[in-house]
Amino acid sequence: MSRIGKLPIAVPNGVTVAIDGSTVKVKGPKGELSRTFPTALSFAQEGGKVTVSRPDDEGNHKALHGLSRTLLANMVEGVTKGYQKTLEITGVGYKAEVRPYGLQLSLGFSHQIEFRAPAGVKLSAPQPTVVVIDGADKEKVGQVASEIRSLRPPEPYKGKGIRYQGEQIRRKAGKAGGK
Repeated sequence: MSRIGKLPIAVPNGVTVAIDGSTVKVKGPKGELSRTFPTALSFAQEGGKVTVSRPDDEGNHKALHGLSRTLLANMVEGVTKGYQKTLEITGVGYKAEVRPYGLQLSLGFSHQIEFRAPAGVKLSAPQPTVVVIDGADKEKVGQVASEIRSLRPPEPYKGKGIRYQGEQIRRKAGKAGGK
């Protein structure tokens, strides 16, 4: 039995879980999420807990068991607490400004970059060099953070670019000057 897959998922007060075959909908104070899981797995809700079970010990079912349980747990946590990623912008003149459509980024190119936020994700810039991404869907928050970082990844010589908060950049020495 999967050690992760067999753990029940606690459903807090104020969160409703609707199971319709292989589709699970989770609704809470931070929003509503829906996901279709593989049909081989079955979901059961009793009391304030949801459990995931698999039909047999086939390798594919074992792999999907723990994955599906974790995805469902992330959905429940997302609609209760939400997820947040913070990006830091380093470089002279590099900055981010909030616009109605999302973000306007100045990253040393000859033009401004307009980044449009997908539905369910909120972008904010408390400081011009800090971008905060909030949302209920862990996958979307991580994907948006990755897309913004890929616009100007940190370079190894001066460290200029966009990095995750707390990310360590391996620095290189640069040219070895004359004698």
